[in-house]
Amino acid sequence: MKPFVKETGVAVPLNRSNVDTDQIVPKQFLKRIERTGYGSYLFFDWRFNQDGTEKPDFVLNREPYRQGRVLIAGRNFGSGSSREHAVWALDNFGFRAVIAPSYADIFKSNSGKGGLLTVELPEEAVQTLVSRAEEEPGIAVTVDLETQTVTMADLKYSFQIDPFLRRCLLDGLDDVGLSLENEAEISTFEATRPGWMPDARRGPEPHGTVTN
Repeated sequence: MKPFVKETGVAVPLNRSNVDTDQIVPKQFLKRIERTGYGSYLFFDWRFNQDGTEKPDFVLNREPYRQGRVLIAGRNFGSGSSREHAVWALDNFGFRAVIAPSYADIFKSNSGKGGLLTVELPEEAVQTLVSRAEEEPGIAVTVDLETQTVTMADLKYSFQIDPFLRRCLLDGLDDVGLSLENEAEISTFEATRPGWMPDARRGPEPHGTVTN
């Protein structure tokens, strides 16, 4: 996955609490098997009318928020079902980080594995950032994972993050990438396994074949 070191971009205020994953990406769009193409479905029911026209009062339908890179939301963001598609939709739309007072545990875990940084700040700090982004549309916010800080104009906050997750995000390591860090050891182990044991490097043996 793409490493996350530092992101500077338009701050998008979403002053709502308990935003669940069905609101982030509705269930009717979960039939795709790819991880791409979900950006157009992000907050679909909030962004569009039944005839497909945009709802002008929703934040992502207004300039300059359309180009937002950092979403600032209320507490318990990502609650509801455990769909990974919610993370993919945010990422596909262009968001690199979310700032909120708290997150649903599964959404937070999925985000870390998908390269989306979830920053937790005190509710008062989040409300200050939301208000500033509403009052000054287009104001930039910088999320720096190396220094673990969020900066918006004269505002600056520090945040905590699990050290292992921080390392994975900085290095762009998902679960596959973490496994491949031990590729040499894995190859050595596979090369020394007894021949009668299954070999993951080969396909399944034809039906009825006996391997000596």
